Amino acid sequence: MKTVIVIGASGKIGQAAMKGLGNHRVITASRSGEGCDYRVDTTDKASLRALFESVGKFDAVISAAGHCEYAPFTSMTDEQWEATIQGKLVGQMNIVKVGLDHIEDGGSFTLISGILNVKPMPEGIADATTSGAIDTFVKCVAYELPRGIRINAVNPTVIEEAWSVYGEMMPGYQPVPGALVGKAFERCVDSFITGQVIFVDA
Repeated sequence: MKTVIVIGASGKIGQAAMKGLGNHRVITASRSGEGCDYRVDTTDKASLRALFESVGKFDAVISAAGHCEYAPFTSMTDEQWEATIQGKLVGQMNIVKVGLDHIEDGGSFTLISGILNVKPMPEGIADATTSGAIDTFVKCVAYELPRGIRINAVNPTVIEEAWSVYGEMMPGYQPVPGALVGKAFERCVDSFITGQVIFVDA
């Protein structure tokens, strides 16, 4: 049994991720802290450090967190770009950077990206850009992590449980069951892969 921290556990993807972690001790965290064990702000390294120190020994971190703004490129404001870059990209990089000082040898990080960097949709430019950056970060930083630590990303399409929220924005996309996304997270935690992007798409 591993101790796995799920950041963004209160969201739909976080809930999906936990479907694949039934054999492990799961610690939950989110920005609001609502319904979770801890509250954490991934854009604040001190907040992440406090989380990891409070948990103590852990073997894996799953990130299902990452706020994105949606708007046409021509009207996307600097503030919207900054919110997305900090929320989805920098925040997840912070998880790895700070987490390296606390995670056990042979541990793993699993980040979340998203299908829009390979299947773009209107008004999704910020999400697509940061998802592409996360995929690239994971592929490259895997060569630099010490102590046998692994890193991967799950790149899912919209899940059935979130279709009521995103369906109108994504005509022609086929949602997938959250349990299928959970299997991708399970593979990242329990296998030996590293530097991989696991696509979950119909």
